[in-house]
Amino acid sequence: MKKEKPSMQFDSTDLTLLKHIQSDGRISNSKLAEKVNLSETPCWRRWKKLEDEGYIDQYRAVLNRKKLGFNVVGFTQITLSSHEEENTDLFEQFVAQTDWIPLCHCVTGTFDFLVQVVARDLDEYYERIHQLRRVQGVSALHSSVSVKEIKNSSLLPLD
Repeated sequence: MKKEKPSMQFDSTDLTLLKHIQSDGRISNSKLAEKVNLSETPCWRRWKKLEDEGYIDQYRAVLNRKKLGFNVVGFTQITLSSHEEENTDLFEQFVAQTDWIPLCHCVTGTFDFLVQVVARDLDEYYERIHQLRRVQGVSALHSSVSVKEIKNSSLLPLD
């Protein structure tokens, strides 16, 4: 895995700008300019440069999982029978096409992947785990169901 280094130098204004944008992707340029003590045109230029350089990947809404009826969140450790490219590719393709897996990481240690699974209830969660079990190359699953969400954030520590 190639480690990316910032291609531009950030000053405190850039970092403050990024903090505000990651907290509120719908912030207006005029409001952002006010918060970072710039006039609107220089603020917009900095914002646009950060987008163009790839520091801002996308803008999206964070939906309320519980209000939408997704009351169960689980974390499943996946072990593959082998690390042949065919197995890993099949598993990664399944994950990429499955909307009830919002998060997946290939990890080091005693298992190969850690996935987050969302479901409306335990019956649906069981069915989803059963689908994971049937993916070719999966040899073992260990699941834990979350009983309380303490923190759920995608904000990066820009200090």
